Amino acid sequence: MKFYSYLIVFTAVFGFYPSAHAQYTDVINSNRPGASQSAFAVGTQVFQLEVGPYIVNEKRAIYPKYEVSGYGVDFAAHYGFWKEALEFNVQGTFQSDVQSYDALGGVENKRSNFKTLNAGAKYLVYDPNKKNINDKPNIYSYHANRSFQLKNLIPALSVSAGVNFDSADNPYTAPGVEGLSYRGALITQNNFSGGWVLVTNIIMDRITSAQQEFQYIVTLTHSFNPKWVIFGETQGIKSDFYADNLFRFGGGYLWNQNIQLDTAITLNVKDTPSVLSVNFGASYRLDRHVDKENKK
Repeated sequence: MKFYSYLIVFTAVFGFYPSAHAQYTDVINSNRPGASQSAFAVGTQVFQLEVGPYIVNEKRAIYPKYEVSGYGVDFAAHYGFWKEALEFNVQGTFQSDVQSYDALGGVENKRSNFKTLNAGAKYLVYDPNKKNINDKPNIYSYHANRSFQLKNLIPALSVSAGVNFDSADNPYTAPGVEGLSYRGALITQNNFSGGWVLVTNIIMDRITSAQQEFQYIVTLTHSFNPKWVIFGETQGIKSDFYADNLFRFGGGYLWNQNIQLDTAITLNVKDTPSVLSVNFGASYRLDRHVDKENKK
């Protein structure tokens, strides 16, 4: 696993091709309500905030049996700077819950901390639409709806790299995990006809820590019209501390060009533990983007 960790980080840090390009979109391009990141940056001088409060319930059916009930919030902030293809971001999840052990006489363990907290950057390495960008509108958001072309089979490709921050004695991480660790990802995105978008994330997380993780996320979205979108997603997580296969379903509504509302449900198919989570979220962007050709 270490080989793939270093390979992804190397690609993410040194694979920045100067020919990459990303087109700013007229409507917000939120990563929500799924857990994956899209391949495209938000655009220069655009600040975007994504927030999703959720409630969660977990039950472990074998010893040690327990139940977790609580709430949390997923959040992300994105800012486009210097180049259209580049964005900086801060992402994380904070959770507060009660872990109850009935077999131990109703012992309750109250917990609260950041499950994840990281800062990093994403860069668009390859855009298959770049050469044809003046032929017709080139929209990358969930609300896209374009005619089919063979080039749609070639995905856009991005890389991202970041740093995780874990506090000592965090109940949501493996023992001994604290301080800084590293994160790298490869991101692909296909925009198909009929409003279908396929996004894939391959992630190595908490590299150099005692909880090195491999993750994949595959998200398929479909927009019925410029306002409504639905999605389905699968997320695999593998480490010595935790492994799971999560399934996520939901939808989003474009309130206006800078605000999106969304909801989703997350579940799995195992009982060590079973997971059920429901979230409601919103995305907002502060748009001060100016196209280069319009600058004086």
